[in-house]
Amino acid sequence: MKYTQLGRTGLKVGRLVLGTMNFGPQTNETDSHAIMDAALDAGINLFDTANVYGWGENKGRTEEIIGNWFAQGGDRRDKVVLATKVYANMGADGPAWPNHDKLSALNIRRAVDASLKRLQTDHIDVYQFHHIDRSTPFEEIWQAIDVLVQQGKILYVGSSNFPGYKIAQANEIAARRAGTIGLVSEQCLYNLAERRAEMEVIPAAQDYGLGVIPWSPLHGGLLGGVIRKEVEGGRRASGRAADALANTTIRAQIQAYEDLLDKHGIEPGEAALAWLLTRPGVTGPIVGPRTAEQLDSALRAVQLELSEELLSGLEEIFPGPGPSPEAFAW
Repeated sequence: MKYTQLGRTGLKVGRLVLGTMNFGPQTNETDSHAIMDAALDAGINLFDTANVYGWGENKGRTEEIIGNWFAQGGDRRDKVVLATKVYANMGADGPAWPNHDKLSALNIRRAVDASLKRLQTDHIDVYQFHHIDRSTPFEEIWQAIDVLVQQGKILYVGSSNFPGYKIAQANEIAARRAGTIGLVSEQCLYNLAERRAEMEVIPAAQDYGLGVIPWSPLHGGLLGGVIRKEVEGGRRASGRAADALANTTIRAQIQAYEDLLDKHGIEPGEAALAWLLTRPGVTGPIVGPRTAEQLDSALRAVQLELSEELLSGLEEIFPGPGPSPEAFAW
């Protein structure tokens, strides 16, 4: 595994991040524990989760699975940089009871304690805001965070799905508070097929010293060889990938992508991950394996060197939007 600093911090993390969203809903606890053991053995040390994972009536289940894994001992907790998130309604489906979601100081305090209990640990290394809260000022948010840092319950703070201006706003307000570190990471949707983050989110993250952690690096399977799988095994795309392939222009684009990688003898999913590792500001993409085999494929991407010819070919197929304001203005 290769390592890098998480943004401007002294924290060292691997170039792949283990996403755990499938643990519980799609992967049972035994297999989830095996995947985490394999990830740790491979050198992956940043594990990402969220309080809401498990979904529906099982919200919080994913954190419980991770907590049970930590409880097995063997320095598991000490070796992991643990990241979880707060924002979602953790109650029964339907409208949240007042102050039981989002980023009020009251809910942040409640959510941290609940996550710590499920995770069976005394601290969270990177506590992340899962979404912007348009109703709560950052002065209140940072006051709550400062208390939790002083109590030793969290160490760093990150964001997820923040636009560039909110990254700037959050860190400018943090800078006016003595001792408040501000955001150190941003999780955003970013991959070959979805590059809008390059216009403002990633530049803002770089300017403020945030590590960028892309989620959905294969764009819901679209970049994982979906057409080849459809032809060879009769496995049809679903979800986001199926919706995208219904568009003939996108289907032709994905076909060109798969043809290019076939020419270079590289698996599509591995190339998509390796491409992200070449991008400025990227700490490491989140991979969410459902099986040990999927984890093995992701690990190969870290060692994959993409030639200039291949990178140029990928740029032709998936041109980025360009920098702002040019991408907006003309």
